[in-house]
Amino acid sequence: MGEQDVVETTDSGRMRQFTRALLDDLRALERMLDEDRFESGVRRIGAEQEMFLVDVAHRPSSTAVDVLEVLNDDSFTTELAKFNLEANASPRVFGGKCLSEMEAEIDALVDKARAAANACGAEVLLSGILPTARLSDLGLDNMTPMPRYFALNRAMKRFRGGEFRVDIKGLDELHCSHDNVMLEACNTSFQVHFQVAPAEFAKLYNVAQAITAPVMAVSVNSPILLEKRLWHETRVALFQQSVDARSTVNTARGERPRVDFGESWVNESILEIFREDISRFRSVLAIEREEPPDEVLNRGESPKLSALRLHNGTVYRWNRPCYGIGDDGTAHLRVENRVLPSGPTVVDEVANAAFFFGLMANFAESVEDITRTFAFDDAKANFFAAARHGLDAQFRWDKGKSYSADALILDELLPAAREGLTHGQIDSGDIDRYLGIIEERVRARKTGAQWALGSIASMAGQGTKEARLRALVAQTIDSQKAKRPIHTWPQATLDEDLHDWRNSYRTIGQFMTRDVFTVRPEDIVDLAAHVMEWEHVRHIPVEDDNNKLVGLVTYRDLMRIISRGDKGASVVVSDVMKADPVSIPPETSTLDAISIMRSQKLSCLPVTNADGQLIGIVTENDFLDVAKVLLVKELKRVDAPIQSDASLADCDPVD
Repeated sequence: MGEQDVVETTDSGRMRQFTRALLDDLRALERMLDEDRFESGVRRIGAEQEMFLVDVAHRPSSTAVDVLEVLNDDSFTTELAKFNLEANASPRVFGGKCLSEMEAEIDALVDKARAAANACGAEVLLSGILPTARLSDLGLDNMTPMPRYFALNRAMKRFRGGEFRVDIKGLDELHCSHDNVMLEACNTSFQVHFQVAPAEFAKLYNVAQAITAPVMAVSVNSPILLEKRLWHETRVALFQQSVDARSTVNTARGERPRVDFGESWVNESILEIFREDISRFRSVLAIEREEPPDEVLNRGESPKLSALRLHNGTVYRWNRPCYGIGDDGTAHLRVENRVLPSGPTVVDEVANAAFFFGLMANFAESVEDITRTFAFDDAKANFFAAARHGLDAQFRWDKGKSYSADALILDELLPAAREGLTHGQIDSGDIDRYLGIIEERVRARKTGAQWALGSIASMAGQGTKEARLRALVAQTIDSQKAKRPIHTWPQATLDEDLHDWRNSYRTIGQFMTRDVFTVRPEDIVDLAAHVMEWEHVRHIPVEDDNNKLVGLVTYRDLMRIISRGDKGASVVVSDVMKADPVSIPPETSTLDAISIMRSQKLSCLPVTNADGQLIGIVTENDFLDVAKVLLVKELKRVDAPIQSDASLADCDPVD
C-alpha cells in the first residue's frame, strides 16, 4: 500500500504544497526521459503475493499485526485489513531459471507466513476473495492500525459524500452498501511487474492492455463474495465499486472511477498516463515535501518522486505504470499487472505470470504497433468478458476476429508465449512446466473459479451454506499445502468432523433462513394464509415499505381468526399480527437465541440489522434440523456397531 507517513489533503495549504511537489515530480520525470536517465537493455520481473489469514473456523483472523511481529522480516508488510498480509518477492533478471526461482522464493515466503500464522492460531489462505468473509468482518475495527489506511478511508468517504455501494450480478445477485472502504479488503492478488525501457513503454503498455483479458480468463479464482456466486473474477467488479469515490454528480457527468481499465491506447510515453491521472483524480493523501527533484538530478542521482508515486498509488489502473529505483540507484520503469488473483497455489500463480511475461516478450519483438490492428474497445470488452465468464468468454482479437477464450489461448497465445519465453532465454524446463500447467488447465476447463463453483454445486443440500463455504476454504488450504496445481484438485466435500459442524452453528447468522416470505400490514389476511399454505411455512414476518420489521403473523393467529368465523378477505394483517415482535441481530449466539425462545415461549425469532430491517428468520424447525444433524453424527461416531442395522444410520442431514 505504499508510504505510511501520510496525511489527508484537507488543509488547503498542505494541499497546495503537495500539488506543487506533484507537478515538480512530473517535470523531473519528463527531464529524466529527455536526458535518458533510465536503465535500459535489461528486462526484470517481480511479484507481490497477497494472502488472507483465517482462523480455525476458516473465517477471517485479525492477527496480521501479531503475525508480522513473529515474522520480523522486511519482505512482509501490512495490507488494508488485519486479516491481510503482503509479501514482496525479489526482482530478478528475466532469463534462465527466473520463473522457478520466483516460485521457490514465493513458496518459501508463504511457508514462512504460514508458520508465523500458526504460532498466532491462524492459517494462510491464497484466494482472490475469501468465500467465508461477512459484511460484519469489514468494520473499521478490522482495519490495520496504520494512519495511511484511516486517512484513505476518510478521504474517499469525503469525496463520495455517502456510503459505498456494491451491485454485482452473476448466478446470484449482490446488492449492499457499506460505510467504509473495507470491502476492498475482500480482494487479494498476485501482482506481477515487467520492466520496460522508456522508448518501448507505450508499445508494451498497450500490449499489456490487450493480453490482460486472455491471461485473466485462464487465471480466474474469485467467484464467491459474501456468500453470493457472482463473476468468475469478482475482484474486478468489487475493487472498482468498493473504492469508488465519485459522488452522484461526478458519476452523472461521466467521470471515470479510480479503479479503471482505461479509455484509450497510450500514444507516446508514460507521461500521458500520469498527466491524465493528475488531471482527473484529486489527491487523496499527502506527504511532507522532500528535496526538490531537480536538485537531486543536478547531482547526477535519481530522485524518489515520492509525491508522484503516492498519487499513483491511489489510482488503481489494472495495468499500472510504475517508477522505481534499483539497488544501484538507477531509475527504471515497469508495467504492474494487478489483475491476477492470489492462488489457488503458488505454482498456478507463477504459471499465470509466465503466460503474461511470455506474451509481453513475444509481442515486444513480433508486433510493431498493436493499436494498428486491435481496437481499444475490443480490449476493454474482452477484459470484462473474461472477468465475468473466465474460459467461457468470447473475445474479439486481432483485426476483430472472434474467438472463444479457450481456442484463442490454445491455438494462438500459448505458442506465442512459448516463443516469447524462448526468445527471453528462459530455461526450457521452466517453459514446459509453467505453460504446460496453463495448457492442462484450459483443456481440463478447471480454473480456480470453475473448481469452486463446481464444488459448491456438488455439495448442494448438504449442511448450511456457511458450512459448504468453510469446507471450500478447508479444501483449498489442504491442496495449497500439497502444492498441486488447480487442474488436479478433486472437488471439495463437506467436512464430516463434528467440530466443523459446531463451528457452523455458533451464531444465528450462520444458519438462519434468509429467503423469507413477508407481507405488508395492509395486506389481507387471506394472502398470508395462502402464502403459508403454498410455501409450507408457519410464520410470516410483516415489514413496511422500508423493509423494517413491524409485526409477525403465525399459523396460530390464522387459526384464531378461523375459529371466530372472520372472513379473510375483510381482515388485514395489521389486525391480527403481533406488533413489534422480539427480534435479534445475526451476531446473536445460538445458545442465547435458544434461551430467548424458551424464556419467552417463542416459536421463531426474526433477525434484523442495526436499522431494524428484516434480514432473516430462525424457527424451532431450524433448531430441530441442527439437532438431527448433530445427533446422527454423534451416534455414528461413538456407537456405530449398535446402530449399524438401524434406520438412523441411513439418515441424511436436513438442510
